[in-house]
Amino acid sequence: MITLLVLVLEPSHAQNAPQDYVNTHNAARNRVGVANLIWDSTVASYASNYANSRIGDCNLVHSNGRYGENLAKGSSGTFSGVDAVNLWVAEKAYYNYTSNSCAVGKQCGHYTQVVWRKSVRLGCARVRCNNGWWFVTCNYDPPGNYVGQLPY
Repeated sequence: MITLLVLVLEPSHAQNAPQDYVNTHNAARNRVGVANLIWDSTVASYASNYANSRIGDCNLVHSNGRYGENLAKGSSGTFSGVDAVNLWVAEKAYYNYTSNSCAVGKQCGHYTQVVWRKSVRLGCARVRCNNGWWFVTCNYDPPGNYVGQLPY
């Protein structure tokens, strides 16, 4: 008897489900004592609509909508939503809580939005752009990153 195994490769949804985004955000928030975010379908719908509008160019241009927003893109075929969140969280290394500032020449505003205490609702989306890159957006309600305010 011969057994034949055929693998059908379909797009992976690993690390792109709502709970994956929530868990990765909340792990970073828990490290600084901030309450968990919850997934919000209205915010997620906004994120999905905006992500779909970027499919043609994949440019990291903010939507300038009513929500806080983090954007990322990656060329790797496996660039996931969790990969994007981890990029934002990695900016913690450049954030100085005492001075509420970033290291010179570095970014940390994505990180501070992830851990912004007053943001309580989250919605994210990931799309494959026409050029083959992945575009990820996460939106936060209420928005954060107000000048002069500490994130937590």
